[in-house]
This record gives sequence, C-alpha cells and structure tokens, in this order.
Amino acid sequence: MENLKYIWILVLWVIFWVIIWILFSKISRYKSIKEDRKASIKKSKSVILWEVYEKIMPFLPNFPYKPKDMVFVGKWIDYIIFDWLNEWDLKKIVFLEVKSWTSSLNKNEKMIREIISKKEVEYIEYRV
Repeated sequence: MENLKYIWILVLWVIFWVIIWILFSKISRYKSIKEDRKASIKKSKSVILWEVYEKIMPFLPNFPYKPKDMVFVGKWIDYIIFDWLNEWDLKKIVFLEVKSWTSSLNKNEKMIREIISKKEVEYIEYRV
C-alpha cells in the first residue's frame, strides 16, 4: 500500500511537469509568433516607404531627368526614361533601377543590364 502511494505521487509529479512544459512551450511559441509579426510589420513598413520614395524621387531637386519623360514600370526596371522626349528632342532612352545604398541587383536585373549593355534591345510594333 505504501508503494502505491509513492507511485501516485510520482504520477502526479510527472503530470504536473508535463503541464508546466506544455504551458512553457505555448508561451514560447506565442512570443516567437509575436516577434515574427513585429519583424514582418517592420519590413512591410520599410518596403512601403521605399516604394513611396521611388515614386517621389523624380520630383526631388537634384534628380537629372524630367518627371514628364519618365514611365514607371516597377518590376525589374523601375523607370524607362525618354530623355527630352517632351521637348520633341529625344536624346536617349535610359533604363533606371532605383536601389538603396546597401541593396544590389537581383539575378533578373543583372541579366537585363547585361542585355542592354550588349545593345540587344529592339523596338517592335505589334498591331491587332
């Protein structure tokens, strides 16, 4: 009978620690999810801020091209600039990718830059 008492105490002790472990893991997971959400929101705010900056950049004082000559593309190339087209004197066409100080071109952007530098660009008129 005495051994049965110790077995019950041991079982209750194990149940107690299993419950404590479950609670600890749930709290830990909740904190992890909360931190991930904060990081995600921070990154999202940064991306949105950069997108706004890309849109207003042509209107900044020292920007070398006229906003009227710019067409926003946004994917792989941020802008195509038809330099002096609005003055009826097209000088050149520029493919502009806006990057922050620390970012670099991704694989697609590097391929596009390479094709443009090889001058393998063409103009096609497609009629329907």
